[in-house]
Amino acid sequence: MQNRELVIIGGGPAGLSAAVEARRLGIKDVLVIDRESEPGGILKQCIHPGFGLHIFKEELTGPEYAERFVREAKNLGVEIMLDTMAIELTADKRIIAVNSQEGLIEIQAKAVILAMGCRERTRGAINIPGFRPAGVFTAGTAQRFVNIEGYMPGREIVILGSGDIGLIMARRLTLEGAKVRCVVEIMPYSNGLTRNIVQCLEDYDIPLLLKHTVVNIHGRKRVEGVTIAEVDDNMKPIMETAKFIPCDTLLLSVGLIPENELSRMAEIQIDEVTGGPVVNQRMETSVPGIFACGNVLHVHDLVDFVTREAILAARGAASYLADSDKKYDYVPVVAGDGLRYVLPHRINIEAMPEKRQTFFMRSVKPMAKARLSIESEKGVIKSRVMRYVKPSEMLSIPIDRDEMKGIKILKFNLQEEGDSVERGE
Repeated sequence: MQNRELVIIGGGPAGLSAAVEARRLGIKDVLVIDRESEPGGILKQCIHPGFGLHIFKEELTGPEYAERFVREAKNLGVEIMLDTMAIELTADKRIIAVNSQEGLIEIQAKAVILAMGCRERTRGAINIPGFRPAGVFTAGTAQRFVNIEGYMPGREIVILGSGDIGLIMARRLTLEGAKVRCVVEIMPYSNGLTRNIVQCLEDYDIPLLLKHTVVNIHGRKRVEGVTIAEVDDNMKPIMETAKFIPCDTLLLSVGLIPENELSRMAEIQIDEVTGGPVVNQRMETSVPGIFACGNVLHVHDLVDFVTREAILAARGAASYLADSDKKYDYVPVVAGDGLRYVLPHRINIEAMPEKRQTFFMRSVKPMAKARLSIESEKGVIKSRVMRYVKPSEMLSIPIDRDEMKGIKILKFNLQEEGDSVERGE
């Protein structure tokens, strides 16, 4: 049995950011457990630019962004245990891990930060009919093949889903000489960042077919083509519109799922909408002393937001280690009209680590202009007009601690507005 002060499960951007902040806060014993052979998580294969604009005020590739935190973690004396899989977590913060050198490892932690990231939704999760030929990949798997392993998944590509990884791979495969025939999206709007729609599809004349889906995969040994069709308002295929597209590869970019098997083992309360733990303002889950940040909490569109969240989790862990017996009363945070969810799920105003709290949320549909209003039982606290809102791009708003003093509930609403509304608060 090893006794450790702070254990972080996951060595991607969330875990590394939390480890660095924890060491800066004076936590001497910080252990990061990661199942990969090198730290950095998914960023190792994200060789495109666009990272770090918020945190470092400059544009970096994924490996460059990760390397800054890897280097800082090592300089600060963070212990990183690689090639190690955490297979069990209990509510009393006992971790069982395994690797090829030490076998079964048992660790008792005083505090734990969950930073396991997320996984891709597969073909089995969306039930596409057809055979099971070679040539069907998730977009992230194809990205690893091309950017790290040096293999091309195919030459004639159809991409199902317009998530950011799929959009980025449309450009990447085109640059490597493949023909991306189209990106097919079942929703009436794209699920990727606007900049990726422009830079990865429009700049390369790759068609984006909205309100379409794949209804069949053809081929026994290798993909020979797919049949796509339009969908109605209930997302049911309109078979009269079906058409065959020849291709040798189908990439799936149909969503990400937070990796919360360990969270459920520890009996942590899970939000059914986000798929991640329910947390308070310091990223603490329903189990005291266990914190969560990054894509294990909710799927992010920008890694800079992951880092900011990880910093909050590290500060929360430091506060817990300093005074683990302190109890708080919490104010519930409610996602009202127009919003899928709001994080954090509950707050204690007095225990906020800073003078203001930033709330993150996603809309239920695209809106050209919308008014975000935050209200309590006393009335509206804050109101702001937002433009070009879409579910794929996370919204955030800071609220000062003084604005929330004495409240018993905090409710967020997002309502579509007409052109007569002026920008501002």
